[in-house]
Amino acid sequence: MAPLSSAGQSTNRPLVKALFAASCLLSIVSWYTTQQGMALYLSSWFALLASLGIQVSLVMVAWLIGFSKSKRGLLLAVYAITALVSISFSYVSLYTWFSERERPALIERGLYDRLSTAATQTDEILQAADTEGKRHVLALQEMSEAEKAHGYISRAQDSDPYLAGVREAVAKEAQTYGASYKEGAGTGLRYTAFDRYQKLARESLAQIEQARGAMASFRASAKPTDPSEKQLKAFHDAADQIPWAEVEKTIHNGKVAHPDVPTYAEFVDKTASQQEDLMVAFTELFTNPGGRHIFSLALAAFIDIVVFLLAFSSGPYFFGSPEERWCEAGAALDSSQSPLFVRSFLSKLRPGRQGMPRVDADELSPGEQQLCMMLVAKGSAAVVEEAGKRFYLLDPAMHESLLDTMATGNFTLKATPHGNPA
Repeated sequence: MAPLSSAGQSTNRPLVKALFAASCLLSIVSWYTTQQGMALYLSSWFALLASLGIQVSLVMVAWLIGFSKSKRGLLLAVYAITALVSISFSYVSLYTWFSERERPALIERGLYDRLSTAATQTDEILQAADTEGKRHVLALQEMSEAEKAHGYISRAQDSDPYLAGVREAVAKEAQTYGASYKEGAGTGLRYTAFDRYQKLARESLAQIEQARGAMASFRASAKPTDPSEKQLKAFHDAADQIPWAEVEKTIHNGKVAHPDVPTYAEFVDKTASQQEDLMVAFTELFTNPGGRHIFSLALAAFIDIVVFLLAFSSGPYFFGSPEERWCEAGAALDSSQSPLFVRSFLSKLRPGRQGMPRVDADELSPGEQQLCMMLVAKGSAAVVEEAGKRFYLLDPAMHESLLDTMATGNFTLKATPHGNPA
C-alpha cells in the first residue's frame, strides 16, 4: 500500500481520516494483546509502560517511513525489531486466550480416553477374577460337603493351583495334630478347615465384586467434559478398592499387570500457570504446530502489518504533502503566506499550447522560482523556450492540486503582515 498521492489528498480527506481512525483502533488492539502477553511475565506497571512504548513506536515509525525519504532502511529495521517483540507477546496472549477455552476441553477428553481404556482393562481383569472366584467358592463348598460325607478329600490332587493349594494346606494342618484326629467322614478337623477356606473365598469374591461394581459406576458416571481433577479422583476412588493381592491369588497366573493410570501432571493445563505459557506456546509452535498456534501467530502478525500499512498510507497527510511544504517554503522566501502565495502563483498561469498551463519565468517571484525549479526536478513541470522566452509548463495533476488547495481551504488564512489584504 503506497502513500496517498499529493494530488488526491484533498479529495480523499475523509478516506484518510478513516484510515487514520482504523490504524488507531487496530493499534489499541495490538497494544492490548501485547500488554496481556507481557503481563504474564512482568509486573503490571512495567508491562503497561513497555507495551505503550512499543505500540507508539510502531505507529510513529510507520508514519515516518510514509513521508520521510531518508534513513528508510534504519526506520524499517527499527520497525521490524519492534514489531517482532509486539508480535511475540501478542501471539502468546492470543494463544493463551484461545487455550483457556479450547485446551482444557482437549485435555479433559484425552484424559477421559486414557481413563476409559484403563477402566476397561481393569474390568476385564476383575471379571476374570470374579469368574474364577465363583468357581473356587463352588468347588470348596463341594469339598466341604464331600469331606463331611466321605473324608479323605485333602489327599486328592487338583489341576487348579488355588484348589490344590487349599487341599495341601488342609492336609498339612491336619498332620500337625497327628493321631488325635483320625481321617474320615464327619465334621472333623479337615471339614472345619475346608469350611473356613470356603468362607475366605467368599469374602475374597465379595471384595472383587465390590471393586468391579465401583469400577462399573465410574465408567457409567464419567464424562469427557468433567475437569481433570474430578476424573482422576473418581477413578482413584474406584481403583483403590481393588484387592490386587486377592485378584492375583484368585487368577493364579502370577503377577497381574496393573493398567496404566495417568498422573495429574500429564494432563494438567499448563496454560493456567502463566509462567509456563511462553514456553508452552513457542515449544508447541516449533515442534507440533496446530491450528490454534498458527491462527494465533497469523492474527498477531496481521494486526501489526495492517497497522503499519494504514499508518504508512495516512501518515503523509498529517505532515503535509511535499508540494504543500514547497509552497510554504516559497511563501516564506517572499515574506508571504501559503494561501496568498498559491493565489498569486495561480493568477500568473496562462494556457499554453494544447491548453497546458504555463507561467512566464520573468513574472515569477524568488519563491515562485524556487517552487518551479523543484517541480521541474520532481517531474511535475517542464521548461520550454518560445520566442526567446522561458516558460514553465506545469503538469495537469499539479495544476489540479493547486486549484484544489484553494477550493478546499487546505491552507489556513492568517492576518498578513504590513496590512496586506488576504
